[in-house]
Amino acid sequence: MKLSKQEVKHIADLAHLELSELEQELYSGQLNSVLDYIDQLKKVNTLDVEPTAQVTGLENIMAEDEVEECDKQIQEKMIEQFPQRQGDYNRVKRMLRDS
Repeated sequence: MKLSKQEVKHIADLAHLELSELEQELYSGQLNSVLDYIDQLKKVNTLDVEPTAQVTGLENIMAEDEVEECDKQIQEKMIEQFPQRQGDYNRVKRMLRDS
């Protein structure tokens, strides 16, 4: 399957990308290479291949959460060390960004 220049431009528009003519040519070639490779993979016989998500055999080890009581004096000393706080909570910078 070969993508036309118009199809590459349409894909770029869907992704909100502004591509120059040179970039459209470059990405057209790269996308076509990817699609050619996918066509090759479609030809591989996988009837007797068992599906797998990973091949290492490793598994996550999850520990149960355990609540331990903390001495009130120690807790108050820790709270005093918070650079910014709101009541008993430590305020931190936002970790997520707006899209």
